[in-house]
Amino acid sequence: MSVDLFQSPDYYNLDDLLTEEHKLVREATREWVKREVSPIIEDAAQEAKFPNQLLSGLAEIGAFGPYIPEEYGGAGLDQISYGLIMQEIERGDSGIRSTASVQSSLVMYPIFKYGTEEQRLKYLPKLASGELIGCFGLTEPNHGSNPGGMETRYKDMGDHYLLNGAKLWISNSPFADIAVVWAKNEEDRIHGLIVERGMEGFSTPETHHKWSLRASATGELIFDNVKVPKENLLPNKSGLGAPLGCLDSARYGIAWGVIGSAMDCYDTALRYSKERIQFGKPIASFQLQQKKLAEMITEITKAQLLTWRLGVLRNEGRATTAQISMAKRNNVEMALNIAREARQVLGAMGITGDYSIMRHMMNLESVITYEGTHDIHLLITGMDITGIPAFK
Repeated sequence: MSVDLFQSPDYYNLDDLLTEEHKLVREATREWVKREVSPIIEDAAQEAKFPNQLLSGLAEIGAFGPYIPEEYGGAGLDQISYGLIMQEIERGDSGIRSTASVQSSLVMYPIFKYGTEEQRLKYLPKLASGELIGCFGLTEPNHGSNPGGMETRYKDMGDHYLLNGAKLWISNSPFADIAVVWAKNEEDRIHGLIVERGMEGFSTPETHHKWSLRASATGELIFDNVKVPKENLLPNKSGLGAPLGCLDSARYGIAWGVIGSAMDCYDTALRYSKERIQFGKPIASFQLQQKKLAEMITEITKAQLLTWRLGVLRNEGRATTAQISMAKRNNVEMALNIAREARQVLGAMGITGDYSIMRHMMNLESVITYEGTHDIHLLITGMDITGIPAFK
């Protein structure tokens, strides 16, 4: 079992911008990752199995709904704390961060923001404690980047709703207890519904044969005449803006999370370059290796500054969807480029499970696509600065 020797880079002394609470939250999460995730994650990825034993630990460190108020079971933390938690978890593995991100931003957030008080009290404390695990149903087999084209629908049957349709590429679905599902009513208006495992006609087949996010459980949501109680409708917001508001929160968490992946790849490459001897000296002494490492730390530092500022704007309620898109797109590309460069520093050893780099690289191939593809986020920025949508 390998020892986690990770040391976090902070080239611009960004810790000076953090509060003591921020640093305590980050350190607690980092220690948990070193203790619980690092020793088992390579085997989990090789075996393509989600390590369910981590769920209780994620709840204990406050990774489920950290910004949800304490009265509903959350930790009542700010947005920078949430980002730091996602960063440290993804330093361990993108798939484990996905589980926490979905639970927090795509399940707890919509129930908190769009749900009734009864729904908040019924679901949020159990989601925060890990007693319930949730998933988020938006993407469909025929509608990815165009969620407004969704075909999943529900009808008002008088004393209940009747739900039919399917969702695809759903993190947590194979073991989720509830799903926040987005569907169109008879007037073509999009609403969120809470669907519970055990409802007749509701199934969650698992997706297999993935080369990416192998330590994450991915699946489908199938609705075949599912009777959903009327009290399970989220009443306080409808339209496409409702699920997109959830995605803003999730994309913000991704922007922080992938910095963790990048830092892990950089730290691994830096340590290896000092230990690997070629031509009688460490490869860290060669110019091209120093170029790779210097560019890695530069890009990580830029991403850290970008997300810190975005966190401040989120705390102030001033961050825009377009600003979040820019950070998600920039930081995922940064992390993927660093993973590829770090793999080259390690040579052939970089493809083995003895090191985390290839696992991060494969995971990031999913992260660069989900919750808004790399290209779509670019066009969101383009639309924001020109006022002209290029994808319609």
